[in-house]
Amino acid sequence: MTMTGGELLIKCLLEQGVDTAFGVPGESYLAVLDALYDVQNQMRLITTRHESGASFAAEAYGKLTNKPGICFVTRGPGATNASIGVHTAMQDSTPMILFVGQIGRDMRDREAFQEVDYRAFFGPIAKWATEVDNADRIPEIVARAFQMATSGRPGPVVVALPEDMLTDMTDAAPCKPVKPFHPAPDPAAVAEAAKVLNAAKTPLMIVGGGGWDQQGRDALADFAKKTSIPVASVFRSQDLIDNRGPNFIGDAGFGMAPHIREAITNADVILAVNIRFGETVTDGWTLLDVPNAKQKIIHSHISADEIGKIYQPDVAIQSAPHAFITALNSKITADYSAYLNQIQPKYQSTLAPKPAKGPVDMAKVCDHLRDVLDDDAILTNGAGNFAIWSGRYIQYHGEKRLLGPQSGAMGAGLPAALAAKAVDPKRQVVCFAGDGDFQMSSQELGTMLQYGLQPIILLLNNGLYGTIRLHQERRYEGRPSGTEIVNPDFTQLAKAYGFWSQRVNKTEEFADAFATATKTSKGALIELIIDPDDIAPNVILSS
Repeated sequence: MTMTGGELLIKCLLEQGVDTAFGVPGESYLAVLDALYDVQNQMRLITTRHESGASFAAEAYGKLTNKPGICFVTRGPGATNASIGVHTAMQDSTPMILFVGQIGRDMRDREAFQEVDYRAFFGPIAKWATEVDNADRIPEIVARAFQMATSGRPGPVVVALPEDMLTDMTDAAPCKPVKPFHPAPDPAAVAEAAKVLNAAKTPLMIVGGGGWDQQGRDALADFAKKTSIPVASVFRSQDLIDNRGPNFIGDAGFGMAPHIREAITNADVILAVNIRFGETVTDGWTLLDVPNAKQKIIHSHISADEIGKIYQPDVAIQSAPHAFITALNSKITADYSAYLNQIQPKYQSTLAPKPAKGPVDMAKVCDHLRDVLDDDAILTNGAGNFAIWSGRYIQYHGEKRLLGPQSGAMGAGLPAALAAKAVDPKRQVVCFAGDGDFQMSSQELGTMLQYGLQPIILLLNNGLYGTIRLHQERRYEGRPSGTEIVNPDFTQLAKAYGFWSQRVNKTEEFADAFATATKTSKGALIELIIDPDDIAPNVILSS
């Protein structure tokens, strides 16, 4: 069957099970937009107000579903605007594919209108960046893009689509569904890991990264229950394990609690499952000696490229998380409950922070949310000190998910909430946003209105870029510069987009406001007025 390159691309995506894509339309991929017209009952394109919103939403969609989030943008400025979502997907190990409309093939290397060399631009921040030169190769490139995005360490792929290629006619058949490859562990390495771990007295398990599925989460829960090993997550990966259970001791991220720091430095064995040993978990690579830590390290990762990248492990295992943990579980005989009982109370103490200075006490707000949130609620956030509250004081478990950028990207929370609603419109989605963070993607309220995908937004307003102000006060006390924000009336802005909204000036007002927010069908924004001096207690800033 003869068809255009644009039609073939859409047929390939349908074969891969794609039913949702995010994007901003552009003249460089009109043939794709035209092909989408004929399959509106099979695939919807959610048109966002900015390319950053589209790419953030695609990243969050991939994180939530383990399927590549799909994003379409136009050439030049459209692609560069979308690069923030690509960077987030790379740092967060999230499967994502960004399709970029490109200039015609006959115009290359002349600095044509909006021309960008996508391989050079995206190469350092994507797993693979390529261009389709021939419409007949679309199935090959799409299949490879899905395989690259989902296999090994998941991540983003960028595919440029020259506009003249998209109108070429082709007889090529769409690619068949791609099956991701998940490596199994070497039995000898598993036996060695068990030997090291069975001899441990003060072990610590650290989990995180991409590539986890429900099998992996279940295997982790079984392993933790059997061994009573203390388990910490990396930054914004708390939802891998039940935070209410006896094994979880907190997240090893920015604002690391002292007991986590101690657990890392005092460990005789660190069981690292699928983590990258990045800056946050090691506090700038200072908690462990580089490249040979005094702690014994068992490092299992789904990608061989991540093992030994910074720290040389005593036992190295390439494996999907569920396969490794299941194999290891059968060989562990040790019980670490005595050591766990020393650490767990320290984690529990971090859930009861000191009272706030201002009239809105976020600790009490989070206490209330722990009691009333749906068991399968999805919480999202962008970046800023405000996110410490939801990251530290909301307990995740079961289907209660956290979608937050490990890359520290401001503006990610609203598009992530949009994506979560796109996955399941009936599911409770709550977005934590700071006033500065919110205004980097507030235009996506229009997208939410258009598609009926409105979450509950908790907007913490302290009139500051709070994280930077905190650093300023620590390093240049009494000399604030560039960190104050003059804000609009957020409640009126939300109403202009059809949301129900209310301002909360006192802690006592929040419960009723949130109860009303959960009952409205048109989305809600609750603005919480936060004292500028109120930073989440028990926080230690990374240097």
